[in-house]
Amino acid sequence: MAEAAAAVRRARARGAAWQPPAGLVATASLLVVWQAAAVLLGEEALAGPLPAAQRLLAMLAAPRYRGDFLVTLGSFLLALAVSWGGGLALAAWFGLRRFAAEVGEPMLASFYAVPKVTLYPIVLLLFGLGTAPVVAFGVMHGIVPVVLIGAAAIRNLRPAVTRTARMMRLGRRATVLHVLLPAIMPELLNALRTGFSLTLLGTLIGQMFGGKSGLGFLLMRAINVADADTIMAIALLLLSFALLANRGMGRLARRYAHP
Repeated sequence: MAEAAAAVRRARARGAAWQPPAGLVATASLLVVWQAAAVLLGEEALAGPLPAAQRLLAMLAAPRYRGDFLVTLGSFLLALAVSWGGGLALAAWFGLRRFAAEVGEPMLASFYAVPKVTLYPIVLLLFGLGTAPVVAFGVMHGIVPVVLIGAAAIRNLRPAVTRTARMMRLGRRATVLHVLLPAIMPELLNALRTGFSLTLLGTLIGQMFGGKSGLGFLLMRAINVADADTIMAIALLLLSFALLANRGMGRLARRYAHP
């Protein structure tokens, strides 16, 4: 009897210890809600997961869409490089220079509160049509959170960290690379993660309103002709890409989290 009771307890413990991954549950729930909405609204208004996946596979296999995928990827990576690189440089400047932060951060916060779509005519006037305004629009969305979160992380460092750098007589560059960056790595990764998502959003919006090619351009054309399958196929591709990238960056941020 004792052995049987112990076996039952072990089986219950194994059952209680196993839990489905949160990402799997969220994905399954999203698919269920998506399919239910497609049934209620009709396939003409909202394509279901299966038609959208079939259309996406067909688009990925078709050579005529390859250029649009590459244009979007290239514009996004360029905008992301500027957002991350410029954002980190400004974050270090604002974090180490109190006067610069007092002057620049309120201006950035005010700019961030403005709907960027209202500024797109000015962007088109400055850069014209093509890739340049799309990249600029992506940077406008993505650089500000990197600056504000990174600068706040630097200012919230423990005084002992900066005192250690001064005692070691490190230069400004060495202080940033070898002291500040490792100390703020978790917060910095979260800032880059936010900048990633917003840069992708800005790039797509830029292509929708002023692009001559790319996924945003295809999405706008599909909306104009009410092509529900193509709309949801592009949305599925972008959602999958964003979720995978954010999941990877989230794991990296948790790895470097402070104990």
